Amino acid sequence: MATIIRMPRLTDTMEEGNIAAVLVKEGDTIAPGDPFAEVETDKATMEWESYEDGTILYVGISEGESVPVESPAFIIGKKGEDITALKAEFEKGAPTAATTTPDVQQKTQEKNAEPAKASAASSDIDISNIPAKAVRMRKMTDTMDEGVLANWLVEVGDSVSSGDPIAEVETDKATMDFETYEEGKILYLAVEGGSTVAIDAIIAIIGEEGADYQKILDAENNKGNQKDSSPEATASSAQKQGATQQTASTPATISSSVSSQDSSGRIIASPLAKKLASEKGYALSDIQGSGEGGRIIKRDIEAFEPKEANAQPQQQQTQQPTAAQVSDEPVFGKESYREEKVPQMRKVIAKRLSESKFNAPHFYLNITVDMTQAIEARKRLNELSDTKISFNDLVIKASAAALRKHPQVNASWQGDTIRYNHHVNVGVAVAVPDGLLVPVVRFTDNKSLSDIAKEVKEFAQKAKDKKLQPSDWEGSTFTISNLGMFGIESFTGIINPPDACILAVGAIKQVPVVRDGQLAIGNEMKMTLSCDHRIVDGAIGAAFLKTLKEMLEEPLRMLV
Repeated sequence: MATIIRMPRLTDTMEEGNIAAVLVKEGDTIAPGDPFAEVETDKATMEWESYEDGTILYVGISEGESVPVESPAFIIGKKGEDITALKAEFEKGAPTAATTTPDVQQKTQEKNAEPAKASAASSDIDISNIPAKAVRMRKMTDTMDEGVLANWLVEVGDSVSSGDPIAEVETDKATMDFETYEEGKILYLAVEGGSTVAIDAIIAIIGEEGADYQKILDAENNKGNQKDSSPEATASSAQKQGATQQTASTPATISSSVSSQDSSGRIIASPLAKKLASEKGYALSDIQGSGEGGRIIKRDIEAFEPKEANAQPQQQQTQQPTAAQVSDEPVFGKESYREEKVPQMRKVIAKRLSESKFNAPHFYLNITVDMTQAIEARKRLNELSDTKISFNDLVIKASAAALRKHPQVNASWQGDTIRYNHHVNVGVAVAVPDGLLVPVVRFTDNKSLSDIAKEVKEFAQKAKDKKLQPSDWEGSTFTISNLGMFGIESFTGIINPPDACILAVGAIKQVPVVRDGQLAIGNEMKMTLSCDHRIVDGAIGAAFLKTLKEMLEEPLRMLV
């Protein structure tokens, strides 16, 4: 399906980019990683790379033009696609400075000046001359609200250049390299590995060695104070600011001059530090923290050397209980539990599927398929194919063929319109430890069973390795979820928006059946179609399932 490519925000402060050179022309093919253009940002001239593959169908920018962030720039897709409707988007594009009237420019400047004046009035901290810049968490996928900084790839004091990866960030889709757009030395790392970070929050400061980066942190604290001027918030912010200043002047080693307790006496420690201390049997009260505000962090646990006398007093007492202690314990055990932080992927799954379940009126259609001939066909196909074909691959291929015959099912709800897709892109649900990903087999109806089998296996491996890219999971028109390999006979799926339907596939079971008046052994598979009633009515869904059943019971039909 043809897609509009919009100007990305290539730096944290970029509002528009000047096109230094357009590197593609209409008719060129492009793949992920290939450059569209060279863009002069507020930081440097950078290559703008593609995350999609296809053919350049339209070039909507020219060299020397200033293009605002999120403005349409290119259309890519399949050669020969009708892009008339998409080209209309370019006429609605955000106005550039060159095309804006003087009145509008003046109003815009006044509007932009208001927050700057407010900031200047409420803060006496001038950071304009500090040779350092804050690096903030970027929105790395369309649905990302926050990211987990899984691992730092740099340390304080390292030199970095624009484009260097400085961290690995776990988004709602995959773990991706976080690249810097600044160059200089790493002066400050604001968060620990494993921390959840909101979009636009500072994660690091990069600049010239010796730069007073503390003023940048202080200015950031002042911003927070402006958002909440209540006495409680002001006091809390002042404490945090004081703790930050104290930490900045303290070497990154264990020091008895830094308290690990807050004003209420509670010990401040990271979740990872608490876990490590518990595993090693250390008492947090015996450990001095070297993190921000005296917080106990991972390196403090690793560097701690407990005294033999009090290293594991509680454990020794538990291992050698007295008779009185034993008699006091209830014989039926204790209630207990553990809590884990919700992974970013699971948060987004919860949000999207809740919206789907409560916004889209679901109804369900069940059907049973005799898979006897499909079993024989698969056996014969695997004798001929270099790639092993699964029953799931047969279901994907048959579903794509049935969608071609029933285009009403190959649709999506757009609010005021229903989009009937002319292409068939089947999403295949893949289970991973943190949840469920749905990579997309594009133009499924045009692919052979061997191609489908190979692609699904590659997607499954990439999903488990967290190497899927946005182009891998976007653009489905229909979704299949198969739990047959787990022995599940039947279930219902929640529609993967914006698709109209999801097909839930169960296991093949040997059951007694009657054929020609005689009792025989049958191989039955149950399927459930979840439908969005705003798009698909019962008769349309039933007709689709009837065609799908026929194709699986006589596999040659899907090739006709």
